[in-house]
Amino acid sequence: MAVVSIKNKLRRGNLLVGNEAYDPGGFVPISTVTVSSGGSSSIDFTSIPSTYKHLQIRVISRDSRAVSANSLSIRVGNGSIDTGNNYNTHMFRGDGSSATTGNAGTNYNNMDFALEPGSSISSSIFGASIFEILDYANTNKYKTMRSLNGYDANGSGYIVFHSGLWMNTAAIDTIRFTCSGSATFSQYSHFALYGIKGA
Repeated sequence: MAVVSIKNKLRRGNLLVGNEAYDPGGFVPISTVTVSSGGSSSIDFTSIPSTYKHLQIRVISRDSRAVSANSLSIRVGNGSIDTGNNYNTHMFRGDGSSATTGNAGTNYNNMDFALEPGSSISSSIFGASIFEILDYANTNKYKTMRSLNGYDANGSGYIVFHSGLWMNTAAIDTIRFTCSGSATFSQYSHFALYGIKGA
């Protein structure tokens, strides 16, 4: 019965998050942040309402660290950002010639959840990322996250898939993005938070 229901929804042009169907009208803009000329050491979304099924954050970004690729990190919390050792991530990355997998293991204090160009890459090149936080308001489970990310630097670059876990049952109402190496997000980096309604 559930399979038939999902197939019928897909025939009407609906999409899937996990195994659940939703229609494109189910995306609701919540908040956006665009980095100004001074750069920004972090991007925060706070007071996120609990009225949606899932969250999605769409990002274009680069940062000030003098490398070709730097990690974009995420932390979450309820009321305040959790900086404890309560995160776990897995990664699959390709650069056009080889593939790499990795596991950050448990008990980390953040999730390195994407790669973005650093200042060694041409200033016109930004990375693109889509982050999803599933069942973010469900207080009966740990929170699963995933991201798809990449950038093309005219002959180099990456595409990366991450999955992650926040080992806490609290509803997420706060999200923070930072760059590794004490870098700052560059001007024009853009972060857009959406709520996804349930089917």
